[in-house]
Amino acid sequence: MEPRRHTDQDAAAEAVRAPADHAAQASARAAVWAAARGRMLAHAYRMLGSWQDAEDVVQEAWLRMATADDIRTPDSFLTTTVTRLAIDRLRQRKRRQEDYIGPWIAEPVASDLLPEDAAIDRDLLSLAAIQLLERLTPPERATYVLRTGFAYSFRDIGVVIDHTESACRQLYRRATARLGADARFDADPSTHGRLLDALLHAARDGALRELETLLAHEAVLWADGGGKVSSALKPIHGRVKIARFLVGITREHDVIRVADINGLPTLEIHPDGLTRFISLRVRDGLIDELLVPGNPDKLGAT
Repeated sequence: MEPRRHTDQDAAAEAVRAPADHAAQASARAAVWAAARGRMLAHAYRMLGSWQDAEDVVQEAWLRMATADDIRTPDSFLTTTVTRLAIDRLRQRKRRQEDYIGPWIAEPVASDLLPEDAAIDRDLLSLAAIQLLERLTPPERATYVLRTGFAYSFRDIGVVIDHTESACRQLYRRATARLGADARFDADPSTHGRLLDALLHAARDGALRELETLLAHEAVLWADGGGKVSSALKPIHGRVKIARFLVGITREHDVIRVADINGLPTLEIHPDGLTRFISLRVRDGLIDELLVPGNPDKLGAT
């Protein structure tokens, strides 16, 4: 029996099938993208501490997925691509941070921009939680975020960041050691709201003693002006010094409101006509840390 010859009719049929197959594949990838975009944004933001960079990285990952030839698991492809792009950006940013003026604070994000995906633990997106991750190296950060945000196994993390399983276990141990007890804090919005209200009233009244009772003994305040606005260039330690600082920036005539930032109540203040935010890290019912981002370059998502 002679082998079946490839006829013009066969070629025509194949030409019809190819675009149809391509369209089906593109449609399937678009559906994966639509379902995964929120989680990818949350993941990229945890990796980078910058909403603008997160959006850029996620968009680049989508472009790569849309044009790739063969992808067996699109969701895994997105996670891997976002993670690797974020690691590259973190390494580039590390060099820029060496010349940064004053403390570096992650970018605050208006809560209504954060993804509503039920799979996302929004407590992990508080500014205090994002800021803690700045202590980690890029591989440590990737390992910690994939483990806590996606429950990835160390083997799967190794595939994403091109490390062995044992190396990823070690990276995770180092990450948790660097974060230490600071990783335990209260992210309950009602607690933050109550403390902010008491802090504001005491500061505006100049009630230093009352302010001090809201602060932990070892409290620290970080302010990030980036050389663009007036700001404390070094961290302020101790509740006495912090109380005096707060009184100085919450004068009665200044515009002050409570904003919803990173899923938590946050003070928005304008001590010199320019915007600052006061975000809290709360532990054991007291304010353990205050983050005061004010660099206008970092407030675009608020």
